[in-house]
Amino acid sequence: MLEQSVLMNLSSPGIAENTTSQLRREYLAYQNLLQAQPALVQQFLGAQAASMAEAVVERLSSVRFTLPDQIVLPEQDAQDNTIPVPARYREQVLGGLLNRLMHADLLVELRTRLLELEHSTDLAVSYSAILLCHAVAMHMVHHILPAGKHVQYIAEKKDDIPSIPLSNGDMSDSVNVAGTDAVVFKENLEMSGFGEPNVPCVEAARGFYMPQWVAFDDQHHLLVKDLNEAKAHIIAMKHYLIVLHRAVELAPYMVTDEVYQQKRYGILGQLVNQGRALANYQVEEIIQTIKRRASLHEMDRGFSLRLPYFNDQTLALENYDFDVIPRGRVMFVPAFVVLAVRAQGAKVAQDTRLNKSTRRHLLIELSALEETFLR
Repeated sequence: MLEQSVLMNLSSPGIAENTTSQLRREYLAYQNLLQAQPALVQQFLGAQAASMAEAVVERLSSVRFTLPDQIVLPEQDAQDNTIPVPARYREQVLGGLLNRLMHADLLVELRTRLLELEHSTDLAVSYSAILLCHAVAMHMVHHILPAGKHVQYIAEKKDDIPSIPLSNGDMSDSVNVAGTDAVVFKENLEMSGFGEPNVPCVEAARGFYMPQWVAFDDQHHLLVKDLNEAKAHIIAMKHYLIVLHRAVELAPYMVTDEVYQQKRYGILGQLVNQGRALANYQVEEIIQTIKRRASLHEMDRGFSLRLPYFNDQTLALENYDFDVIPRGRVMFVPAFVVLAVRAQGAKVAQDTRLNKSTRRHLLIELSALEETFLR
């Protein structure tokens, strides 16, 4: 299951508040430390972070990076704040052929190596690792991902995630790609219009964080040329969230970063909205297919259904499979669909593997099937 928030897993409000406060203090301390570095050191760290972040996002099998030659320590840790980093620690190499063959996650190895360096008894090495880790996470959140519109969502009744745009507003807020680093998305996002600064969009898309990735209106009508393009938009949004989550895997305190929170809120609500719309659109296609095949007597030997639904825990389109008419020479009668759907609805309502809002979404789809064949 994708990480939705470090704090969502905390059961006690007091624990959540204390953890948030602690993570925020950690974030501010590292941000202040980075800003205390000389301009040249900041530029050096930024360049290293850019290549490291790209390697993580593109899931490369190896990466090389270099610690700065000197850093400024916090005042409490040294009388002479500027100290050199020992040459033997500066050059670092991770991964290689074995990682590629084993499909190892470079992020895990990078996090382990930076943690080892952070625990070094040499303060310059330790703080260099902290600075690099922070710079990489900041680069992933602030520079690789494009910024969207200022949006506000409301949650549907009994939903866990706000996903309905409160208002469409206007397009005065530009949708821009943040710097040249967005090129790392090109394979996943070219079909979705990524990189076009001000993408024309229909009115139905204007209330969303990234209007150029909206494929369905609020009535589940397709707004793009075909279903493949709609699916490409879903992939683009999920990839966007994955980058945010991987930044938090590297540096958990990034959940308190304002830009992280804005981007996650904006894209998560849009992904849930559009994911459900895609599932509802496909359910309507299934209904039309059943009607067409039934009219041709192609359903008289039994059939089963694979009902698509959007799981807002895994943030993915999944399928719910069930039999409608057992295999055999049984003439199709619409009442069979109604009976099967009602039976499955009772099971879904008690299925604790799905969260409350996902169960509700799937039950709405089952109800649409029931109402169609009850007429």
